[in-house]
Amino acid sequence: MARLKISQSKPVVPIVWVADVGSIKQEHFAWWRVDLAQCDDHHERDKKDIGLFAKGIADDLSSGASVALGFECPLFVPVTEDPKDLTSPRDDAERQRPWSAGAGCAVLATGLSECVWVFNRIRVQAEVKVQPSLCYDDFITRKANLFVWEAFVTSAAKGSSHEDDAKAAAYSFCKKWPKILEADLIKTNKPWYSLVGAALLRSGLTDDISILSQKCVVVKSKT
Repeated sequence: MARLKISQSKPVVPIVWVADVGSIKQEHFAWWRVDLAQCDDHHERDKKDIGLFAKGIADDLSSGASVALGFECPLFVPVTEDPKDLTSPRDDAERQRPWSAGAGCAVLATGLSECVWVFNRIRVQAEVKVQPSLCYDDFITRKANLFVWEAFVTSAAKGSSHEDDAKAAAYSFCKKWPKILEADLIKTNKPWYSLVGAALLRSGLTDDISILSQKCVVVKSKT
């Protein structure tokens, strides 16, 4: 297939995709898409289909768009010197709750496989070279066309469905664009283990092993 080049002349106005990670079998997975340039969120599409989710991202990338892809699950964890702090809260994200507690731990485990599955499909289906990054600066300078970030939807922001949660996360990102670094919930420079970086390596979208120690931007949704 012909490989399309990414335009370098226009400012980045991304298409935002978010997955609310959960069981596919039990229909606890859902997604939302918002095109910031067109104010379009595709109401007519099945937002529980992970195949449509991955294919839609690949199609947007193939069209030359820049894609900001969020997953609503922990995408990186601390690797501290003191072993007692290994499961401590990730600064402001979990506050007093360990990142490994309750629902966060369950959705992290589910996300380990779902992220890889989505990245695999993107790699196979995209008609452009996919250049992923966890770094916002890479994205806005067009060194990357796929910016991966973590969505954090608080209990107060959760809706009545998984689609509502994905929508809340997507619109929170859109409202904070382009001041995404200011919105980043976790700014502390700690030793990190990037689970989503491992997923990107496993899928073949990158071969840069330094991504394993990189955190990603965390955007919080709240009422």
